[in-house]
Amino acid sequence: MKNGIIDVGGGFRGIYACGVLDYCLDQNIRFDLGIGISAGSANLASFIAGQRGRNFTFYTEYGLRKQYAGVGNFIRKGSFIDMDYVYGILSNHDGENPLNYAGLRDNPMEFIVVAANAVTGEAKYFDKRDIRQDDYSVFKASSSIPFVCKPYFIQGTPYYDGALGDPVPVEKAFALGCDRVVVLLTKPKNILRTSEKDEKLAARIRKRYPNAAEKLRQRANRYDEGVALAQEYARQGKALIVAPDDTCGVSTLSRDPSDMKRLYDKGYTDGEKVKSFMC
Repeated sequence: MKNGIIDVGGGFRGIYACGVLDYCLDQNIRFDLGIGISAGSANLASFIAGQRGRNFTFYTEYGLRKQYAGVGNFIRKGSFIDMDYVYGILSNHDGENPLNYAGLRDNPMEFIVVAANAVTGEAKYFDKRDIRQDDYSVFKASSSIPFVCKPYFIQGTPYYDGALGDPVPVEKAFALGCDRVVVLLTKPKNILRTSEKDEKLAARIRKRYPNAAEKLRQRANRYDEGVALAQEYARQGKALIVAPDDTCGVSTLSRDPSDMKRLYDKGYTDGEKVKSFMC
């Protein structure tokens, strides 16, 4: 039986999924496939590399630094989050908290990172072949929120946040042969996503990237449809949705460490649901 896990990301709310994944590492729960979107791709990278607690440090310590995220970055570099700082300076082999690249590479677990082609708006599914020591461009691309961040270029192609391309890639997981899938959400599963903020961001990029802007306008509906599909699979016993009952005041770009700690703890506690599902 092939078991998959999807982490849909959600900026700093991703610390909830980080808690779930740390629980899975503590309980030696393994998966055959992981699909990560935006911050979820970084969460899964550390999970696959066997680095328990690494993501928690990124959210609660490094995330507070002005080099990581802030208006200063936006003014100087055009991106609120400095992807090169997060996935380069901090994460390279000689960085402050290196990703265990060898552990990621040698783990037999398949790994898909979702980004969105900024020109076409279509999903791009990167895999381990696109990740090399000290070249974590796919994470940068997958995490580049439109307008909040510049698109990230890989081999001349600009990419935006994976949520534009495939916000809840349940169908992708089953198409890749999964029999059961765990879906990690970072907001309550019964709360529908609204498009108001997306409409404003889409207006900012529409002139240069009209197709990506249109995908951004559709993101809320496509996210809600993806969650509804996951719920249908859950009723069939093929999927498990793990989601917080409350976000503890944490939003996509908020960075209060006490709120994030509470949300992480919720995730760690909810990790027990994964253990029951996998048995």
